Amino acid sequence: MSRGRELLRYVSTRLALAPVMLWLISSLVFLLLRVAPGDPVDAVLGSRAPEAVKAELRAQLGLDQSLGKQYFDFLWGLVHGDLGMALIDEKPVTEIISRALPASLELSVTALVVAAVVGLSVGFTAIARSEGRLDLAGRFYGIGTYALPPFWVAMLAQLLFAVMLGWLPVGGRFPPGMLPPEGSGCLIADSLRSGNWQALQGSLRHLVLPACTLGLLLSGVFTNALRLNLNRTLRSDYVEAARSRGLNETQVVLRHALPNALLPVLTIAGITVASLIGGALLIEVTFSWPGIALRLQESINQRDYPVVQGIVVVVASLVVLISVAVDLLVALLDPRVKY
Repeated sequence: MSRGRELLRYVSTRLALAPVMLWLISSLVFLLLRVAPGDPVDAVLGSRAPEAVKAELRAQLGLDQSLGKQYFDFLWGLVHGDLGMALIDEKPVTEIISRALPASLELSVTALVVAAVVGLSVGFTAIARSEGRLDLAGRFYGIGTYALPPFWVAMLAQLLFAVMLGWLPVGGRFPPGMLPPEGSGCLIADSLRSGNWQALQGSLRHLVLPACTLGLLLSGVFTNALRLNLNRTLRSDYVEAARSRGLNETQVVLRHALPNALLPVLTIAGITVASLIGGALLIEVTFSWPGIALRLQESINQRDYPVVQGIVVVVASLVVLISVAVDLLVALLDPRVKY
């Protein structure tokens, strides 16, 4: 069988498994929310509301039905693209997610770029002399950034750059005295499209601190991955063969070692996308960034079942699609990959 057919079969299998994974994740979230302590009706009306009013609202929301009926209705709506209505805001869940998702994408993409650039730059110190100062500094950076608590680093960055130096805003996404540009919800792209340079400056000033904080914390993953693979590649037989042909060390590293060491980093980048969700939650809460992670945390506290379920389904779908795309890219670039 040709490599093209094998690749097509591999992609088809991954895409066929994606709905199964989403169903398992959605079902698990549905069950966990139902067995978790707390009543969403109490979150809406308060614990001191009359029982008759609570019963009426519970029937209106369908919470008085059996667990199986609620589960079937949830899956039926999910198949038809209906994520339901929010219990607190009484708005479609799709509308709530469409408003919060662009902010998280803007933050996550910027943080991922910062993490990749800084992490790979520091990871390149693996070519230095083993146990030397540069090598030890790169190793310490990779371990330290990975181990630091995100909330502590975020508060420290706020204290230093916002409170003490006054260079950047403490939190938020846009200057409160200005109207954000209309469009896709990604303020930087909307500002560029409309030519509103003042809005662009305000968006960038609010984005720098949370994005750099999250990016630097995740950069240790790229640093450790590149250091490990680059060290192993530099000791491989084909690199020694390149040296024996008289190539200088710069050519050996850039032409032979580095391209092969970077391939596993692509897989790490796909995994990091999932880590962005967990890291972004603490960053968004600390910096009051109105993204989907902050909305998820608020909905969990309010026991807003439809919003939590909808956010988890959307995020899981993005993670699955990115994972498939990364696997496909690695398979195309690396002929050694077997399906």
